[in-house]
Amino acid sequence: MLEELVQRLEQRKNEGLFRYRLTRQGPQTPHIKVATQSNLSFCSNDYLGLANHPEVVAALCQGSLQYGAGSGASHLISGHSEVHHDLENALAKYTELPRALLFSTGYMANIAVVTTLVGHHDAVFADKLNHASLNDAALLSKAKLIRYPHLDLETLERALAQTHVPNKLVLTDAVFSMDGDIAPVKELLTLCQKYNAWLLIDDAHGFGVLGHAGKGILHHCDQIDLNSPHLIYMATLGKSVGVFGAFVAGQPELIEMLIQFARTYGYTTAMPSALACAIMQSLILLEREAWRREKLARLIILLKDHYQSARWSLLPSFTPIQPLLIGESSTAVLLSEMLRREGILVPAIRPPTVPVGQARLRISLSASHREAEVIQLIEALQRVERMIWIGSA
Repeated sequence: MLEELVQRLEQRKNEGLFRYRLTRQGPQTPHIKVATQSNLSFCSNDYLGLANHPEVVAALCQGSLQYGAGSGASHLISGHSEVHHDLENALAKYTELPRALLFSTGYMANIAVVTTLVGHHDAVFADKLNHASLNDAALLSKAKLIRYPHLDLETLERALAQTHVPNKLVLTDAVFSMDGDIAPVKELLTLCQKYNAWLLIDDAHGFGVLGHAGKGILHHCDQIDLNSPHLIYMATLGKSVGVFGAFVAGQPELIEMLIQFARTYGYTTAMPSALACAIMQSLILLEREAWRREKLARLIILLKDHYQSARWSLLPSFTPIQPLLIGESSTAVLLSEMLRREGILVPAIRPPTVPVGQARLRISLSASHREAEVIQLIEALQRVERMIWIGSA
């Protein structure tokens, strides 16, 4: 039995797809220490630099003193505290949606929505570049899964029109995590209203960054009907918000269905109340410190304006996710390793996370970065590119 596992692991190594964990020492900041070496990091999702914000840390500590270390039970038993309840109300108010429900992770939230709303007599329609959690949720639901080409609304509409089932559910990332581009949410909602389908939007990488006060993709787009019964919104709280967890927001009936029927909600321990305290403070900072989003936007422009390459190109993204398309997995890994030797961390993203032949470096920018650090990254990229050119000549 173990021999089979060894063979599979060796195969992954031989394919150049084996993954190793970095063990970070200290907090998540632009400069992180790994194996006693200080590195300039462009690999976290802490887009606004709130993960180590002193006010958020203080709220977490105070919450631990008030509510203890753990929740001790599921939300449906005795794990649902007053601060959980207050946070759900605050998230609904912040997103301007009727009601919200907390989950421990975005993965669990997506599984909850999909498996609660559709089953084997129904159909799910999914963008081919969606996050793995949306794909897994569709498979777990046992609904018919129809995947459409990335952002191809014509193909999606044909599939919606030709599929006759009791329930239809369209799944999409808001900001695609490996490409950094955004979904045409308004047009997707129009299609869902036309063909009587639900639309689940995974805004893991947009909430906190996009829209007025970082309210997310729904406030980035014009004239979205926030009261549409077809609309389901999910966002995470461990990226721009800097803490942990996720939430689903939508109509009260939807939220009550999730409370009653979602297995990933009812059969797991509630997140510690102290985390909810920290998230509440992060929401205050999201609204109060708009300069973080403004600075982040300037850093994105700086990178795109100053980085030039004869071999590789940044994908057309205006979000903090700035993928540098390389092609071959071995080259992407080599680039990542060469940058690390220069004290810069940028992860190589390879299949199966991205399609074969589309390996890339995934550059993640944060409001905590300084302009000089982005320039340092650009110069290092150009330097290692020249070294690879010379080595292959």
